[in-house]
Amino acid sequence: MTARAVRPPGADDLDRAWRAVSAELAPTPLVPSGLAPGALLKLETFQPVGAFKVRGAIAAVAALPEGTPAVAASAGNHGLGMGYAAARYGADVTVVVSTRASQVKVDRIGAFPVRLVQYGTTYDDAEAHAMTLPGHYVSPYNDPAVIAGQGTIGRELDAQADGPLTVVAPVGGGGLLAGLGLWARERGDVRLVGVESAVSRGVHASVSAGRVVEVEVGETFADGLPGNLEPGSVTPEVIGREVTGGSAELTSVTDGQIRTAMRWLFHEHGLVVEGAGAAGVAAVLAGKAEVTGRLVVVVSGRNITVPTFIDAIREN
Repeated sequence: MTARAVRPPGADDLDRAWRAVSAELAPTPLVPSGLAPGALLKLETFQPVGAFKVRGAIAAVAALPEGTPAVAASAGNHGLGMGYAAARYGADVTVVVSTRASQVKVDRIGAFPVRLVQYGTTYDDAEAHAMTLPGHYVSPYNDPAVIAGQGTIGRELDAQADGPLTVVAPVGGGGLLAGLGLWARERGDVRLVGVESAVSRGVHASVSAGRVVEVEVGETFADGLPGNLEPGSVTPEVIGREVTGGSAELTSVTDGQIRTAMRWLFHEHGLVVEGAGAAGVAAVLAGKAEVTGRLVVVVSGRNITVPTFIDAIREN
């Protein structure tokens, strides 16, 4: 895939995203947890589409010039977010999915007023096709408005939690952690911990190399975490500034640790959480996140099928 020219987001992007997102979405709950002394869970599972990615989708669609169509590739939370934004703004949105995408997720995306296209047998196939379609391509992570939209979680935390804070969040393509980095820089008393799947550490490898590099990607049931980055993605650059400055770290968790976290969230809080959404809690339970100040863990999504959830929380 040819690298696209995508600019890194800045403070103005976060301001614009906050105006758009706060006008459309109520703040998600921040609830006390026994995970650690004084710990809090930021429940993005309460979003209208069940995941944080609706924030970036709203910010991206709101930023488009009037009448500009949007195109996205997804079979999961990004597609649901784009569908929600299409409904709210009356926007022309196309979502491309692969022919092997989960039918449950595809049906949910198709319930929104979007043009749904099925192409290829993998996400990479769908993404490559989406980029050939007319309109502005909205990446789930490599887009300044999307990154800034995810950073609006931090703007809500400004009103919900006094610092200093350590905020732990899952990392797939890095859009969420990069957005939180935008916010953390303006707040000044926040430390970030990004949590990848142990079988897919593309962001860590790219931050370490100072450029996007490909990594071997293994199998995981936490389907929001694995995959290589788009060539030229800006997320490692944004995240790398925080890592180099000592205000962020990247760690990883195994599928077993994620399953433990999902069981813990269900038993302790009555929450149904998808694999990627439990990654932050998994890192804390496994002692893989260094915490200074008050702990906030972003529980990023709940979109998981019943059979997969039951299998994940079943005691072995």
